[in-house]
Amino acid sequence: MTSTEPQLNEVLSLRQELAGQRQALLASLLVSAWMVEARDPYTGGHLWRVARMAHALALESGSTPREASRIAMAGFLHDLGKVGIPDAILRKPGRLTDEEFATIKTHPRVGARMLSGHPLAELVIGVIHHHHEMPNGHGYPMGMEGAEIPHDARLVGICDAFDAMTSTRPYRAGMPIAKALDIIESELGKQFDQVLGAKFVRMGRDGAFDAIVGHSDDGIPLQHCPACGPTLVRTRDARAGDHLGCPACTARFTWTSTEQGLQAVPTGEHAPAQELEPGLDRAQIEALVLDWADAIAGN
Repeated sequence: MTSTEPQLNEVLSLRQELAGQRQALLASLLVSAWMVEARDPYTGGHLWRVARMAHALALESGSTPREASRIAMAGFLHDLGKVGIPDAILRKPGRLTDEEFATIKTHPRVGARMLSGHPLAELVIGVIHHHHEMPNGHGYPMGMEGAEIPHDARLVGICDAFDAMTSTRPYRAGMPIAKALDIIESELGKQFDQVLGAKFVRMGRDGAFDAIVGHSDDGIPLQHCPACGPTLVRTRDARAGDHLGCPACTARFTWTSTEQGLQAVPTGEHAPAQELEPGLDRAQIEALVLDWADAIAGN
């Protein structure tokens, strides 16, 4: 053994320890984002979908795989600040009043403040703070225009809006993909970045998002409560015989094996409190941390 080998081993050990610490920090942020999302029964899978679409659009726009992973990570975390929005507003089934919308508009600033000083903040804070800005200056929280808006925020903002349009809410069904893409195309240069938006529309018309819309994970579509719509999220570790409750109406379901895979079958009962607790798909979180490990390494 040469005299330098112990030093090299120590350096490698320290690097591995640092990488583990950064992955643990990322996992804690993803868990926080997941729990914020779980407060709204109609947004199940939203963060995963935005992250997946942002990754695809970033690659299509010339980002390196590492950069695309970082942008996807920011997409998953973009709504962290909604932790500060009262449930009565976040879960309101109808149109918001001006005062309520003003409260909603605080969430980018809240998210940015939450991450202030965090070791991973510089990787994602631009998206968290500015994903609702618009090229025409009519967005929030700062009314930035055009290239003033960080590139990553313009990119994630498109994915966020598209998912909102194609997702079902209590007061309306989700739009067909084609209609949502037409709306984005009509708003290029106004609500949405001209170049990034045009790429997104082309990708969507080529079917790039067909396996993402209406899903909460790879190959796992949202399932429907007969009363509430697509509010039932199946986690990766769900098994036949497991129970879950609809987060909107509290109806109880059993995961049942069918030819189409696991299906949520209503039991005719109300779910007990423990089945209505916000779920956490730890397997998905662990997979995302591994997917994005390179994006947080060495920064």
